[in-house]
Amino acid sequence: MKIGVVGAGAVGGFFGSLLHKAGHKVTFLARGRHLEVSRENGMLVKHGSEKFTIHSAFTNNLHDLSDSDLVLFCVKANSTEQISKELLPILNLDAKIITMQNGVDNEEVLSEIFTTKRVFSCATYIQSIIEEPGIISQQGRVQLVIGELESSTREICSDIVLSFQQAGIDTRHSGKIIERKWKKLLWNITFNPLSAVSTAKVGEILDNEHLRKTAESICNEAIDVALNVGVDIDRSKTLETIFTNAERARTHNTSMLQDRLSGKPMEVEAICGYVMRKANEMNVNVPKIQMLYSVLIYLNKEPVTMNI
Repeated sequence: MKIGVVGAGAVGGFFGSLLHKAGHKVTFLARGRHLEVSRENGMLVKHGSEKFTIHSAFTNNLHDLSDSDLVLFCVKANSTEQISKELLPILNLDAKIITMQNGVDNEEVLSEIFTTKRVFSCATYIQSIIEEPGIISQQGRVQLVIGELESSTREICSDIVLSFQQAGIDTRHSGKIIERKWKKLLWNITFNPLSAVSTAKVGEILDNEHLRKTAESICNEAIDVALNVGVDIDRSKTLETIFTNAERARTHNTSMLQDRLSGKPMEVEAICGYVMRKANEMNVNVPKIQMLYSVLIYLNKEPVTMNI
């Protein structure tokens, strides 16, 4: 299969590399030094105790993805609409798009442009970083949950799931993928914004009395919104699961913190803004999320580069 990776960063680069290793023809869309080093030396992937280098097509030109059968959409949510509109006239009409992004609103944007029959959604569970240009480092568990947005494409979705499984990736299907991504969003909004503001790792949030209480309050506010939207979750079980899973990511810098430390725009709208909009629609009070949203909007205008 011909696969295009739109955004060959820590997530797209990692999964694209495993698919390339499994025999698929993969073209990686990247930029900057990461692109230059990958073109020159290949992309080095550190997958737990395993290391391997892939030599594939690395590009900054969307037209090089024109013959893709499947596109892994892995850019930051801030760029979803712009890039998808640029990609629409380039791709074959039967090319499928799978969003591996944070949040639950990218599906709506992509579906408006490509239609729901071409778009699939994926919840990614992975701890990975670009260690330095051309090098992706991953630790801990890796799991994907993929689902269709329209029931008529269930069989196509099964084929996509099988391709990932055959590449050695723990991949499962869900007939309720948006609900599954809401559950992931609840974890993200609990730890991502707070870590970005405080520059604390997940474990530091868990261990600090005040940060943990704040995280619990944020989580409860977000659960209030999810319940009002109609997501089928149990509050106490969801809280327990979120903080239990956080224990496995103690040393992890969240994606928003990684972006802040490297001076990149953070996904404030995809993680906080979406929940804020839904809260306003449902008249749900979310004061702590509102506070973090306001601070992060300011920080996004004044990026700070720090040593890590």
